[in-house]
Amino acid sequence: MTDTVGRPLLFLDVDGTLIPFGVPPAPRPDVPELHETQDPSDAPINPFLARLDPEHGRRLLALPCDLVWASSWMSDANEEIAPRIGLPELPVVAWPDGCEGEEGEGLHWKTRALVDCAAGRAFVWVDDEITETDRSWVSEHHQGLALLHRVKSSHGLTDADFAIVGDWLARC
Repeated sequence: MTDTVGRPLLFLDVDGTLIPFGVPPAPRPDVPELHETQDPSDAPINPFLARLDPEHGRRLLALPCDLVWASSWMSDANEEIAPRIGLPELPVVAWPDGCEGEEGEGLHWKTRALVDCAAGRAFVWVDDEITETDRSWVSEHHQGLALLHRVKSSHGLTDADFAIVGDWLARC
């Protein structure tokens, strides 16, 4: 991913973006219910996966960009998320050792790594934790076009989010 030409990249977060943290969806027979006192990692299938919208994969693939996982799920996103929403295996951002949780001056721990990964190429970053500090840092340190789009974690990706991202990509 060091190419500075070609289609823009879309760095895609999972938690709060594809998996909203708002009102739980209706129960599905293929995903066990999570009890309030139960840790999701103890469940045989992560119950939050029931919150995935299976239409998101089709809509993401229709965007004129190259999709890249930018999530702490890392390669697990290809195993657990991609097949549930109809995405093929995607490249995964390789986070530098120890970068998760390392926020300096309000900068998100992903920001520097995403700019490095983009290597001057236009990109969209879709995440629920983007701040003005991240936007400022990217505008100062990234030579290409960039859209940092914050999604409401309670809703995840919505029609409005797809419209904003799609419009921006159409102008790239």
